[in-house]
Amino acid sequence: MPAPINRLKQRFKAGDTTFGSWLSFAEAATSEVMGTAGFDWLVIDSEHAANDIRSIRNQLMALQTSPSSLIVRVTIGEPWIIKQALDVGAQTILVPMVESGGQARDLVRAITYPPHGIRGVGATATRASRFSNIPDYTQTADDQISLIVQVENRKGLAALDDILAVQGVDCVFIGPADLAADLGHRGDPAHPEVHAVILEMLERIDRAGKVPGILCLNEELTESYLEAGARFVAVAIDVITLVTAARATAARWIKPTAT
Repeated sequence: MPAPINRLKQRFKAGDTTFGSWLSFAEAATSEVMGTAGFDWLVIDSEHAANDIRSIRNQLMALQTSPSSLIVRVTIGEPWIIKQALDVGAQTILVPMVESGGQARDLVRAITYPPHGIRGVGATATRASRFSNIPDYTQTADDQISLIVQVENRKGLAALDDILAVQGVDCVFIGPADLAADLGHRGDPAHPEVHAVILEMLERIDRAGKVPGILCLNEELTESYLEAGARFVAVAIDVITLVTAARATAARWIKPTAT
């Protein structure tokens, strides 16, 4: 029996445009709820959210029956962190702050078993192989692992062509908030200069044959990114979804009191 099919990787290869949400609560219960919403994919975030390997595992378990594809954004692109995420069942890894082609090549090696990579061989005792119930996991896993690298500062932008040349990188995801800050527009990812840079990056990524990705909660900006070639688009963050709905409901029914 081979490793499970990575449906998101298949959609990348098919040229589909997909939409997803960030999961930032670091809780299995809320992630399970988000898994019923109908997004193409969900990102379990451990860069900014309070996740550890156990909470990542628990969310992957809670989302096992969800039709949404699952992605784990690791804290940093360290091989041992990536190895743990893969061993608990992640098939798509998102790595923040990728700044060079060499770093991207190292990440490809981190998701790949020897002799072509450095991923530790120990999955027979882990969730990834369903605890040895997938006997051919080690032999077939590499083909079902997908790597998304995040370019989000001027250093990464300067190395974009080198990053795009790396075989094994499926998607290049632009981090608009960090990019805006590094360009001198902290807190303003919609600034015209930032917007122009992002549009150019999306077009370059698309021309290179990689999947262009972006996170944007503004509908008008999102449309412009889609026109520029974005095909992996985060349109929601669970925390923002909840707080926006909660505040709107409260404002609808609770009237301000005179002071």
